Amino acid sequence: MFEKIALTGRVLGVLLYAQPESKECQPLLASLADPQWLAEWPYEGGEQAAALIAEGLSGGFPDMLEDAYQCLFVGPYALAAPPWGSVYLDKECVLFGDSTLRLRQWLRVNGIDAFREQNEPEDHIGILLMMAAWLAEDRQAEVLSELIAQHLLPWVPRYLELLQQHAEHPFYQGVALLAQITLAGWAADSPAPVPTLELYF
Repeated sequence: MFEKIALTGRVLGVLLYAQPESKECQPLLASLADPQWLAEWPYEGGEQAAALIAEGLSGGFPDMLEDAYQCLFVGPYALAAPPWGSVYLDKECVLFGDSTLRLRQWLRVNGIDAFREQNEPEDHIGILLMMAAWLAEDRQAEVLSELIAQHLLPWVPRYLELLQQHAEHPFYQGVALLAQITLAGWAADSPAPVPTLELYF
C-alpha cells in the first residue's frame, strides 16, 4: 500500500498543484505523453484516462494547457471546481473554513508542516495528495490512514466529479478520471472509516 500511495500521490499531487510550465511538472508531462506509463500505474481501469491525457499532450492541446490550468486553479473568474476542501465542507463555501482549521490542528498535533508555495489553505487537493505520498514514503501508517479518511475522501470525489465535468481540456479530464480511479483504490485499501459529511458545493 505504501508504494502505491507514494507513487500515485506524488504524481497526481504535482499535476493538480503545479503549473504545467513548472520544473516540477515538466518531467511528468514528458513521461505521460506516451500511454505506456499506464502499465506501471498500480490501479486498474485507467485506459480512458491515459488516452485523454495523451490527447491533451499532443496536437494543438499543449499550447492551451497553461490557459486550462489558469482557468481551473487560479482564476480570475470563479472556479467551477475549487481545489480546496473547505469550499465543499463549510456552509459558507469559503476558504480557510472550519474544516481547514481542523486540518491545521491535526497537522500541528502530528508534527506535519504542509508544503505551500504561497499563503494558501492547507486543504488544497494537490498539497494533500503530496502530503499523503510523503507519509507513505515515511511509512506512517496510522497518520496516513487518518489523512486519507478524514481530510481527503469526504470531499475529493465531489471535487473530481466537478473537475472532470468542467475541464475543457482533455489533459485535465484525464487527470480527474485517473484521480477518481486512484482514490477509489486508496479508499479500498484504507483501514480507517470514512465519515459521511454534508457537502455544500
